[in-house]
Amino acid sequence: MSNHVNIEVPDDEQYEHIKRVKNEHGLTWRGMLIHAADDLETPAGE
Repeated sequence: MSNHVNIEVPDDEQYEHIKRVKNEHGLTWRGMLIHAADDLETPAGE
């Protein structure tokens, strides 16, 4: 079973920014989402 997440990024500049960050870190879109979720759950300073 597979789950899907679809997002809409209406601003080309915003899309290019997150795509550049993803590529610079060698991540997939899934990896980007997982890192973002982990970072949001980690208290500042840890």
